[in-house]
Amino acid sequence: MKTTYSITIGWLYPDLMSTYGDRGNIITFRKRCAWRGIQTTLIPIDSSLNAEKIGEMDFIFGGGSQDLEQELVMRDLKGKKSEAIRQKIEKGTPALFVCGSPQLMGHYYEPAEGKRIEGLGIFDITSVHPGIDMPRCIGNTVGSVIWDNLGTSEPDNFIVGFENHGGRTYLGKTAKPFARVIRGYGNNGVDKTEGVVYKNAIGCYYHGPFLPKNPSVSDFITRRIIEVKYGEKIDLAPLSDALENAARKTLFERFGV
Repeated sequence: MKTTYSITIGWLYPDLMSTYGDRGNIITFRKRCAWRGIQTTLIPIDSSLNAEKIGEMDFIFGGGSQDLEQELVMRDLKGKKSEAIRQKIEKGTPALFVCGSPQLMGHYYEPAEGKRIEGLGIFDITSVHPGIDMPRCIGNTVGSVIWDNLGTSEPDNFIVGFENHGGRTYLGKTAKPFARVIRGYGNNGVDKTEGVVYKNAIGCYYHGPFLPKNPSVSDFITRRIIEVKYGEKIDLAPLSDALENAARKTLFERFGV
């Protein structure tokens, strides 16, 4: 195993797409890497970035935003940046898109009011808000990760989090769900799917600090990044997740899981 690994993180528009504390995912990911001696570099993907820099990134993260911010982001992404992100995902670069950002990676998002927002079409999904009079999908949620869709198996397949979205997302023929809903709404409140997987990219509706609550997902992403970048499979040094597990246990007991 190499003595030192390094990971370059691309963060989609941190000033516009961190509405729900999504930066907690970046903080957690970098800290867990640091505890294991893995170096990380953070590069914001924003209006000032040259699209060529995206080619240097080993991991891409996107958080959530309101409809207006999503539209502003898509205006800037169109062209060289969107193509650079598409090429990275197609080549297997790991990515995590939480909250509203998976909608931008899909074919389109239709808000309750206003024009359709065209996405990058990386995920074979469409998202539609059913109308301003329809209730939002809000609350704590529990899911079971379908690790087979990511070509792996993990000892922990339960994920917990919080969802708050008006849009309903529907998977296309080539889309694979990230998880099955145990408690909550998931993609659309009907088919019990949560999120989407394409190659090594994950999208899900879990708001804010998703990775702090689900260390197994964070560690999976780290291992997959190392595997893609260095061609090595590694066993990460174990960390104490006592606080995370205590919080998860509380939710499991509340929902009878």
